[in-house]
Amino acid sequence: MLSRIWLLFIVSAFVAACYQALFNDQPGSFQQVMDAVTAMASLSVEIAIGLIGVLAFWLGIFRVAEQSGLVDRIASVLAPFLCRVMPDIPRHHPALGSITMNMSANMLGLDNAATPFGIKAMQDMQSLAPRKDTLTNSQILFLVLNTSSVTLFPIAVFLYRAEQGAAQPTDVFVPILLATSASTLVGLIVTCLVQRTNLLNRVIMIYLLAAFSLLTAIVLYFGQLASEVLASQSAVVANVLLFSFIILVLVTAWRRGVNGYEEFVEGAKKGFDVAITLIPYLIAMLIAIGMLRASGVLDGVMQGIGSLVALLGLDTRFVEAIPTALMKPLSGSGARAMMIETMQFHGADSFAGRLASVLQGSTETTFYVLAVYLGAVGIKHSRYAVACCLSADLAGILTAIGVSYWFFG
Repeated sequence: MLSRIWLLFIVSAFVAACYQALFNDQPGSFQQVMDAVTAMASLSVEIAIGLIGVLAFWLGIFRVAEQSGLVDRIASVLAPFLCRVMPDIPRHHPALGSITMNMSANMLGLDNAATPFGIKAMQDMQSLAPRKDTLTNSQILFLVLNTSSVTLFPIAVFLYRAEQGAAQPTDVFVPILLATSASTLVGLIVTCLVQRTNLLNRVIMIYLLAAFSLLTAIVLYFGQLASEVLASQSAVVANVLLFSFIILVLVTAWRRGVNGYEEFVEGAKKGFDVAITLIPYLIAMLIAIGMLRASGVLDGVMQGIGSLVALLGLDTRFVEAIPTALMKPLSGSGARAMMIETMQFHGADSFAGRLASVLQGSTETTFYVLAVYLGAVGIKHSRYAVACCLSADLAGILTAIGVSYWFFG
């Protein structure tokens, strides 16, 4: 799927450049496209190198959290809820531990750590499957929760915003939290309705009410603030939570007799490898998107969508960030490239740049997650998983647009 999209981008740019040269007397369009290739290739390397230090830091912190047992504690909070919404998994089955570890890593915004736990969870649940080539109800719900994953600390988005010169890289924290929460709640409710899970179960209701109460409190608090202080307040909350989490991890490790320094170093060693691994993916997608932009294809598509939105009497500023929303279900690297390109073109602190950041943090890469997790256990029949995942994606996208207008005007 992604290879076809990538090829389509490049071929479309070539066709557009030919059109500009033959019919609009603009032979320089080929030069513009090739200049974009060089610029985007250099930008990809710069971004990856700039991420090494911060990636190493957060991977080190997560390693300490894991070794100190803090991740297990976070996981235990979710276990009673999971037992009710996934009734075909026996209590104390290893799958519950793998699922909660995966969700904990997702909540902390560490996708690279979440994937191994997710594959392990799918393998554990596969051991209970009556038909080994078909998804079970629990596996479908797990995939929906993964693709909509609530992210308490969208660290990667903050890093890219800082790389692109945002004055307050964390000012999108609360909008992302609201959008990703809406995505997860909608995905959970839709899937449970399809699976005829009793959402009125007392334990399920307690968890859902707790989540709803938290979101309501956030909305009520920020709803009373003047529009000019919303972004700065969001940044303050994000920084307080991030710093508090770091202190909690290190103090917990010290109290449990874990050598926090050594464990941090072990985890941080992976930061360089992860950052370098990103380079070819960034180069591939950023070059393709840069070609689209330079050839005029991307502008043409956005103008078409903008015209349609204008005919409906709606504000058109959100259209500039739509490429990120369209790419997100297909590819994390593609959506990341779209977000970076939007911030490069419009500015990290522009409305489009901020909205692209919120869209990037609101949902996961649906088809990538499905491909990896289904491939890991050899499943051929996904049943209704795609529809449930895409319903969560749609909820996240719509909420992201709404809260971005609320916070950033």
